[in-house]
Amino acid sequence: MIKFENVTKIYKNNFVVLQDVSFEVKEGEFLSVVGKSGAGKTTLIRLILGLEKATSGIVSFNGVDVSKMYDNNLQQMRRRIGCVYQDYKLLPAKTVYENVAYIMEVEGKDNDDIIRDVPKILEVIGLGEKTNNFPHELSGGEQQRLSIARALVNKPDVIIADEPTGNLDPYNTYEVISLLEKINKSGKTVILSTHDQAVVNKLGKRVITIEAGKIVRDDAGGRFVI
Repeated sequence: MIKFENVTKIYKNNFVVLQDVSFEVKEGEFLSVVGKSGAGKTTLIRLILGLEKATSGIVSFNGVDVSKMYDNNLQQMRRRIGCVYQDYKLLPAKTVYENVAYIMEVEGKDNDDIIRDVPKILEVIGLGEKTNNFPHELSGGEQQRLSIARALVNKPDVIIADEPTGNLDPYNTYEVISLLEKINKSGKTVILSTHDQAVVNKLGKRVITIEAGKIVRDDAGGRFVI
């Protein structure tokens, strides 16, 4: 589904962020990408989304080189990817319901679809009773679950979670990771970028370790080793 072939990314002043990176993410897989701050995890995600272009090598989505996609094709690809971030990226002046509905409105969905789908997704992520609350009235874990609902509501094929538990306590971390596992079991591909050793070891799924822009380990069994 997602493939990196000998990808190198160099910024100004010859700053090498990724060097000769090759790996493949198969449909329905749960992959954790781990590494210290500055290792290249976020750049890797930006390359998948087409927000950055590789200096050399190929990043492809379903066999198509992302760097060669026209703008309309790139937008279509991004609609197939839901993103979850550490800082939630919620709309503070909108309710829980409105935060999710807004994502559907942006995609041009009919009002009937919004009325039908938003309550369903809020029930799935455990916020069915908080539809009229505002983000500041939610706990950190609830805010992150709302962020996941926004990523899920348009039925993407892939969920990319970039340090989604970085601001959470252990209890809420467990709830968010359990939700990502549930999403993966429903058939969606999940890519988790994290530096949380306990999370990775609990998952027991495939782990790619990046150090100084290079993949130094690709473990099917899932261990955090840095």
